[in-house]
Amino acid sequence: MNKALTKTTGVKSLRIGLDMTTSDGRVEADFATSLGGDCTGTMTMGGTGTMEVRKTGDTVYTKLDETLLREQSKGEPKADVDAAVKLIAGRWMESKASEPDTKDTIEFCDLKGLLKEFEAGDNAARKKGPTTVAGKPALRLTEKEGEETFTIDVSAEGAPYILRVASRGGEEPMTMNLSEFDVPVVVEKPAAKDIVDLEQ
Repeated sequence: MNKALTKTTGVKSLRIGLDMTTSDGRVEADFATSLGGDCTGTMTMGGTGTMEVRKTGDTVYTKLDETLLREQSKGEPKADVDAAVKLIAGRWMESKASEPDTKDTIEFCDLKGLLKEFEAGDNAARKKGPTTVAGKPALRLTEKEGEETFTIDVSAEGAPYILRVASRGGEEPMTMNLSEFDVPVVVEKPAAKDIVDLEQ
């Protein structure tokens, strides 16, 4: 387990796929993220609305679809919501990574922070036997913390990367898949015509 932790937490970039059930509903995320902070990905909340995120340097671009915008504007006057949808839906908004409102949006861009979660893992994990993750042979380990049971699948071929972590029995069950270790993250800045000017 130590070897897998060392190998996985030593990467410069990776792709993370998360499927989690929270008190606010289901959250699904798919992000390619790097130690430098550049990242690109999508997040689906409540199983319907989707947000796309691109971060390069200190600039963050987000694009929300109509479903998510309407979901987030529940309770507001219809005319205001319709106007916001017309202006923002399907277009990129630009913000600074340092802005408080942007913090939640870019949590998957903080690779250091994400990898820190793994470092907290101790060696109480027990070997369960062979399994496969995305068609690759892996070794399954399990660990129990209170009511929660974690399964950790480590690559059995090549470098011993952690390929999947799943937790069940806790308040927020989740499955997280890791892939594309050390594959450079390329973030394309949206075209100027696709960015909405919120100052206007």
